[in-house]
Amino acid sequence: MILAGREPQDVEVLTFGCRLNLVESDSMRRAALACGRTNLVIVNSCAVTAEAVRQVRQTIRHVKRERPEAEIVVTGCAAQIDPAQFAAMPEVFRVLGNAGKTDPASWARRGAGIEVSDIMTARAAPRILSEGVEDRTRAFLAVQTGCDHRCSFCIIPFGRGPSRSVPLDEVTRAACRLIGNGFREIVLTGVDLTSYGADLCDSPALGKLVKAVLRAAPRLERLRLSSIDCIEADEALIEAFAEEPRLMPHLHLSLQSGDDLILKRMKRRHRRADAINLCAGLRRVRPEIMFGADLIAGFPTETEEMFQNTLALVGDCGLTHLHVFPFSARPGTPAAKMPPVTPEAVKERAKRLREAGDAALRGHLDAQTAKALRVLTERGGTGRTEDFTRVRIGNIPPSHMIDVVIAGTDGKMLEAGGLA
Repeated sequence: MILAGREPQDVEVLTFGCRLNLVESDSMRRAALACGRTNLVIVNSCAVTAEAVRQVRQTIRHVKRERPEAEIVVTGCAAQIDPAQFAAMPEVFRVLGNAGKTDPASWARRGAGIEVSDIMTARAAPRILSEGVEDRTRAFLAVQTGCDHRCSFCIIPFGRGPSRSVPLDEVTRAACRLIGNGFREIVLTGVDLTSYGADLCDSPALGKLVKAVLRAAPRLERLRLSSIDCIEADEALIEAFAEEPRLMPHLHLSLQSGDDLILKRMKRRHRRADAINLCAGLRRVRPEIMFGADLIAGFPTETEEMFQNTLALVGDCGLTHLHVFPFSARPGTPAAKMPPVTPEAVKERAKRLREAGDAALRGHLDAQTAKALRVLTERGGTGRTEDFTRVRIGNIPPSHMIDVVIAGTDGKMLEAGGLA
């Protein structure tokens, strides 16, 4: 959970889940303040697992105990999928669906109850939204929402609706505004980012968008992408990594498994070889590129042999930044009805995956010692290299681009020894 708020009588936003939720939370807070709202708590929920929903409900109760006078509005994917369960909570004043949560008019209205439309009928392009962090260091630009795929473990399409994209020219104008406001780096984000453009009239793919942003914003120093689906990486995107040094050499891949049968049961559209080939192909054109990945441990029916294929993917793809998820059945999904792996095996496999990821990260960090690397500084005395490795840099203000010599590592991040 991420907290965004100021004073006790201000508009406070509690954000669960993905980066897109955080971008939308910033937009909701600004819209509510513009409407003169005070003493308002917005809970922007996540529905990715049953545990995520439980945490949302627990937080709502806690907030009401701490701020009994506050008006609590629940929105986000969990509220969209099951509004009745939140409306039934005595602590909740209003439940607002995903389709209306970033509309300023929604925050001008002050009525109680449920305001949730059928998200599956949504067709309009999402509003262009951005959220800046670390002062004016990095901006997250939401260019897409929704998902047309039906992975067997995932409930999110029913919270976000079909894939909708922001028109390309609106994205480029927003990027230019962000650069004009002093941001050094932009991250393009969405629910299913590589599906960008399929719903637009000329069907521009993600690679075309990336090239257009870089062309329209020549002063942009760094462009990044949030998580992508490896099977949808188009040729123009590969070209952009090969030709444009301002497109940062780091990708986070939605892989989930390294076993073909499990991928089929997940209803993923890629196979193990697709992931390996994408990573190898990108390394050929951009040798310094680094990869992170989402991986699920203990998916139903997963045997030890199947798990070993996922574990081997860490080395086969050269993954260094892992997000490991022990499988958690989400009610309402096909995977929840499949024969489960024992909780003990799920926990043990997740532990082994994390250990493999930690070892891969340490190897990457050790290889950076004595190198001169360019770092964009952030708050808290740290910064990020071009491949998104975190560096402890000491007392340097955020939003500066500096070259440092790496003195060593603590196993989790690099340590700068001084300016290069």
